[in-house]
Amino acid sequence: MTIVYECEYEGERWLGLGLPNDQDPLLLHPLGEATPAGVSPAGATLVGGLPAAGGDVAAAVARLTEGRTPVEVSPARRHRVRMLPALRPAHAGDALVSGFMMTHNVKVDAEVPDQPTWFVKGSGDSLRVPGEPLAVPADAVAVCEEAEVVLVYVGDETGVPRYVGYTFGNDLTDIGRFKQHPGHLSYAKLCDAGLAPWLHLAEPPRSVTGEVVVERDGVPAWKGTFATGTDALHYDVPTMMARLFAHHALLRPGLVHYVFLGADRSSFHAGFRTQDGDVITIGFASHGVTLSHPLRFHPHHGG
Repeated sequence: MTIVYECEYEGERWLGLGLPNDQDPLLLHPLGEATPAGVSPAGATLVGGLPAAGGDVAAAVARLTEGRTPVEVSPARRHRVRMLPALRPAHAGDALVSGFMMTHNVKVDAEVPDQPTWFVKGSGDSLRVPGEPLAVPADAVAVCEEAEVVLVYVGDETGVPRYVGYTFGNDLTDIGRFKQHPGHLSYAKLCDAGLAPWLHLAEPPRSVTGEVVVERDGVPAWKGTFATGTDALHYDVPTMMARLFAHHALLRPGLVHYVFLGADRSSFHAGFRTQDGDVITIGFASHGVTLSHPLRFHPHHGG
């Protein structure tokens, strides 16, 4: 399986391959068009450079790396590298972050609808890579983590979203607000989302397992395991996505869609309540990916 990621280093945007090890140097390839004078334009991104599912991934990676001189970043200089959310476009408004809820077999009941509820979290600037804080409103009722598979699509020249790959995320949610008033799901979802930088160029994973740890004042306050992936879902993913993207309001050329597929039960369901300053670490052990974020409760702005 091919895994790609983007980062910023020395004022430029770069491409990396594979899951990097903290103890090893990073080999980064400049993004942009290869020219006799170098690589241009500055600030180019992966969007548009990767094939839709079923395309020639190897050929696409070759086009993105051949003729470009890579740089090696030593572990001692890794602090100068800023990882970016997987496939995030240069402008936040060119990405839509959304998701489905109540998709897992452990959460459905006898009255399950034939299509799960869909929600919007925000634009591309609602995504946070590991280490960055996740912001929630100061008056949040009860905030919980949601360890999820995230599908990534890019609108083609006609606006039709084409699947590119998947990554992993934390769909932070004010579940307490939703429990108080189910009609307030849209408000409950307007929290930042954690997103891994690593884009897996493969079909959605069937099985994903791992563990959540919530630390408070530097010590573990809660731990729990989770299971997700397409085998854990009550719904058929191609059908879910086809029905979602049948809505023309979502069809825009170049728009990057991040679609969270829903979560297993969380710390909230175990009776735990998170607080401002807690650090939530989600280890997707089956895939070697870890997300860790501190929670930051922020006051409201505006009238």
